[in-house]
Amino acid sequence: MDDKLKIKISIADRVYPLNVDPAQEEGLRSASKKIDAMIRQFEENYAVRDKQDVLAMCALQFASQAEQKQIDKSADLEEAFERLKKMNERADELLSK
Repeated sequence: MDDKLKIKISIADRVYPLNVDPAQEEGLRSASKKIDAMIRQFEENYAVRDKQDVLAMCALQFASQAEQKQIDKSADLEEAFERLKKMNERADELLSK
């Protein structure tokens, strides 16, 4: 039995029918709302005439946010690794006494 939901997502005044897992529905609906809000923001703040330009700007914005999160996550992991390394060295010092 196919447990897919048939939903319609609206982005930039176009409707896209999708077959999705029930667990994906909320995320997709939330993402489409964020995209539409960002489209409105770009249209209000910039002289953009073409929806394709606005969508490209949205794609760049979302991609750059995802990349920055990945960079931040890498930096956090590296910092945590260094702290664990120092803790391990300190524990070795204490145990060797």
